[in-house]
Amino acid sequence: MQFLITGAAGFLGSALANRLVKEGHDVRGLDDLSAGNPDSLSPDVHFTRGDINDRPKLWTLLQEVDCVYHLAARVLVPESVLYPREYNLVNVGGTVTLMEAMRDVGVGRVVFISSGAIYGNQETQPVAENFIAKPNSPYSVSKLSAEYYINTIGKLWGIETVCLRVFNAYGPGQQMPPVHTPIIPNFIKQTLTGGTLVVQGDGNQTRDFVFLDDVIRAMIKTATAPNVNQQIINVGSGVETSIRRVAELVSEITGKKADVIFNHTNDSGVKRMCADLKKSREMLGILPVTPLEIGLQLTMERDPRFNFS
Repeated sequence: MQFLITGAAGFLGSALANRLVKEGHDVRGLDDLSAGNPDSLSPDVHFTRGDINDRPKLWTLLQEVDCVYHLAARVLVPESVLYPREYNLVNVGGTVTLMEAMRDVGVGRVVFISSGAIYGNQETQPVAENFIAKPNSPYSVSKLSAEYYINTIGKLWGIETVCLRVFNAYGPGQQMPPVHTPIIPNFIKQTLTGGTLVVQGDGNQTRDFVFLDDVIRAMIKTATAPNVNQQIINVGSGVETSIRRVAELVSEITGKKADVIFNHTNDSGVKRMCADLKKSREMLGILPVTPLEIGLQLTMERDPRFNFS
């Protein structure tokens, strides 16, 4: 098959692109490199640097493409609070631009990588796709808006659409920006280097951490799955884990003890988060297979940045 991946040089995009070309598919990648790393891509991926709002470039890249994976987005929640207009321009405007280009060229299916952050604070866990969304940041608002645009435009123009709400994905190659570093790579690095773990709030807030391989497997399955048009599907581990527990597991796996500081002045985000995976099992025929303990071990083994020996 012929694929176009937007956001191809990012954490999930590069892993997906590399897996698809390894399986023999033709893959084109688009990324503006505002956060991605093109060196993470296989030489077999046909990479183009460009903006998701560049419609003529999209026309060229979409020729003879069977399915689009749309991952191009700004993804830092705290940054979205400071720059909501930029998040709307890229995450919402870029999505509409892509859908227009797909209509113009005649591409038949798009898989949109959305976010579990859309759910916000929910009294009941795990969260299912039919729960009323309670986005609590411009980032999550932009993802929810993009979902509505994709499904509405898809229905009007005859494009098959699937939205995957990916929860807290982690694994080798995850970006570690100097600020707002994702929890798992940050905890691993700090523990291995004798640093300090800074936990926002009391650390009892929970998240659904899903390993990279499980996310990629769900994404690949979605490209050819039958009867998924207009569907929204959770992609997570189905396990609720506190931030305190993540710190404990990292210590156990590394064999090192790090000092932990609890920052009670900062907002720790939603209190609980766990994905209901019933729909994923029924519509995609898959479930995650990597427990957090194993995923942490694999992350350390496969990511050369954690080789401090």
